[in-house]
Amino acid sequence: MEAPALLLSPPAANPNHPPCSFSPHRVLWPPRHNLRPLGCSLSTSSGRATRRPPLGSPRVVSEMMASTGVESYTTLLEYVGKGGADVGDDLVVLLSHLQYACKRIAALVASPFNAELCRGGGGGVPSSSSSSERDAPKPLDIVSNDIILASLRKSGKVAVMASEEDDVPVWITDHGPFVIVVDPLDGSRNIDVSIPTGTIFGVYNRLAELDHLPVEEKAQLNSLQSGKRLVAAGYVLYSSATIFCIGFGSGTHAFTLDHSTGEFVLTHPSIQVPHRGQIYSVNDARYFDWPDGLRRYIDTVRQGKGQFPKKYSARYICSLVADFHRTLIYGGVVMNPRDHLRLVYEANPLSFLVEHAGGRGSDGKIRILSIQPVELHQRLPLFLGSIEDMHELESYDSIQQKINPGYDV
Repeated sequence: MEAPALLLSPPAANPNHPPCSFSPHRVLWPPRHNLRPLGCSLSTSSGRATRRPPLGSPRVVSEMMASTGVESYTTLLEYVGKGGADVGDDLVVLLSHLQYACKRIAALVASPFNAELCRGGGGGVPSSSSSSERDAPKPLDIVSNDIILASLRKSGKVAVMASEEDDVPVWITDHGPFVIVVDPLDGSRNIDVSIPTGTIFGVYNRLAELDHLPVEEKAQLNSLQSGKRLVAAGYVLYSSATIFCIGFGSGTHAFTLDHSTGEFVLTHPSIQVPHRGQIYSVNDARYFDWPDGLRRYIDTVRQGKGQFPKKYSARYICSLVADFHRTLIYGGVVMNPRDHLRLVYEANPLSFLVEHAGGRGSDGKIRILSIQPVELHQRLPLFLGSIEDMHELESYDSIQQKINPGYDV
């Protein structure tokens, strides 16, 4: 039996358009036997359904690349290998494991089943037994931390990992040549409402001169290196696209995850942040808590009365990686004027990236990369962006917020 057709009443006559041959019994949805299966297209020559590969298959991707004039692409691992930047075999192995961890996190963040993880499982209701506590789902940022740690262990290239989620660094192996500092899932509080999140990381060489010290001490000192000693730094943005942005001290490059191949593909080589943007990114709701200098700067640029004679726009996502990524591409400034962001895990890696893209990172007075960390979770104000915007901003007397009225966000 044929499926019943959906009938539509004729539309009312429109005097502005000529009459059309609309049938009052026109079939809007064809009978089921005429429906073509998914992955098929209708041949214009025969009228028969012919099967075509699904969108995203290697064949379709190659056809799309050919139609746009793209004959080949460079993956992240190809770029860092001997045929590209040649960062060294050890670092290539490390990045291979790190990118795998970030792909897993990207899938987890996009999963429809992560709501309980976001709330820490059970919405904060205490468990009735220690066994159930051990088995309860972990918050998503803790799960992300575990994923990264497991991948770094398997790489065999990391001596110590210091994470925003851990009180102290984790010593992994005596023979690993690198030290990693990481914020596993920045902006995790935003996942419930599908706002972009990200992973931030920095890579240092292990300080061999500290090898004779006790494990706890050498782990701590290796993790407190100045940002000037970074070997590599990067972030991964989990948004409408998953973007792996990294720098090795000679440029900043972004790779976008191609879901058809599972590879990060070079899409933004040698990023250069514009010398001046037209966007500032900050939580305007805190305006009356800011020092006078910062208020004057914001008032000036949004009226178009600054050194650049155009009115600035405000863009604020409240996700550091997302706000920073936009600033890196479009220019302008992104900031948090109070002692809130962590020097080791956030400020140093992002300042490294913006500097090697031609911008500047500052605490409002001095260059971020020149600050020697003294505590693992040391916090400070952070200002990042276009070189001309940053110089204009820092020319104001006081832009660091010294008081915190008690809010957490």
